[in-house]
Amino acid sequence: MKKSLKIIYNVLLYGFALAGFGLIMSYMAIQFKWTNSKGSVDQNSRYLHEIDKKYDTERKHKSLSELEEKIAVFKRIELLNQFYPVNAEYITHALENGESIIEVKRMLDAVDFVLKDDKTYQTALKNIQQTKKANNNQNTAFEWMNIPEWQIFKEAVVKDKHLIDSVAKITGVEERLIVSCLVGEQIRLFNSNREAFKKWIGPLKILSVESQYSFGVTGIKEHTAIKIEGLLKKPDTEFYLGKQYEHLLDFKTEDPTTERIDRLTSFRNHFYSYMYAAIFLKQVKLQWEKAGYPIDDRPEILTTLFNVGFPQSNPNPNPKVGGSTIKINEVPYTFGMIGYQFYYSGELFDEFPIRGKKFDWNQKSETI
Repeated sequence: MKKSLKIIYNVLLYGFALAGFGLIMSYMAIQFKWTNSKGSVDQNSRYLHEIDKKYDTERKHKSLSELEEKIAVFKRIELLNQFYPVNAEYITHALENGESIIEVKRMLDAVDFVLKDDKTYQTALKNIQQTKKANNNQNTAFEWMNIPEWQIFKEAVVKDKHLIDSVAKITGVEERLIVSCLVGEQIRLFNSNREAFKKWIGPLKILSVESQYSFGVTGIKEHTAIKIEGLLKKPDTEFYLGKQYEHLLDFKTEDPTTERIDRLTSFRNHFYSYMYAAIFLKQVKLQWEKAGYPIDDRPEILTTLFNVGFPQSNPNPNPKVGGSTIKINEVPYTFGMIGYQFYYSGELFDEFPIRGKKFDWNQKSETI
């Protein structure tokens, strides 16, 4: 019994002694930093440092324009999508959510680095990086917009933005679609009446107002204006827009003929030129819709119909783009094609945006 107790005593004694020694050694190891690991330097650290220096240099000496920089990024994302669509999607998501171009480029660099041994990818990447910068061509691909008169027109129509916006809110017809009808008419007048353009249209940067066979800045013919007015109050026709539109063009005097011409040919206020144009567009749009051939998303057809008028608005499954032929620098264009090209050109986009819905996008249904 005594022997057993002695064994237990010795075990406990030496056990506590060893434990104490271990604690002392651990304390000393911590104090003297014996346990600190030196770590290791990644073999690619220098490469990543060079990348960081590259961006620092770019910030100080920016060689690319913002547009060129974005195009270069898009090209790299497009290339990555051919190899690793998942990564391309992640980077695109970051770009769409407002991440800076620099950070997006760093994301691409991280991918490029892990693919540094992929010869096919690296060859393709090198090819797009060696692509020449965009040239300094200031012309648009739409050749007829490169004439000096087009710049005058753009300045002039912006002066009428408040009127066009007002008509759009009243009628529910998109501003850009209204301007598409105006473009063809004004470009035709600029070319056919050179002396007037040189004397006052160009210098004053104003729109040309017609006052003979057609009227106003949008070239509304008198018989067309009369029909537009009449159809507003004929519920039994396919052009009828509803009661809220019936009084949009009511006259304030007992002489509608004179009042009609006066309000369309006003040099100071083009409101009614835009109003008649917008109502016409909405009336023919409804006509085709009721016939089962919607043309809501066809600005080229709508502007063609605006040019040719009610008699040639015959709903069918295969409408034709056309209208009057307008020569610009001896090149012929149809009215409908000019309307189409302007609508999708991007010109004046900030002032007259494409809203995706050309009718009833923000209608307030008010009268004037």
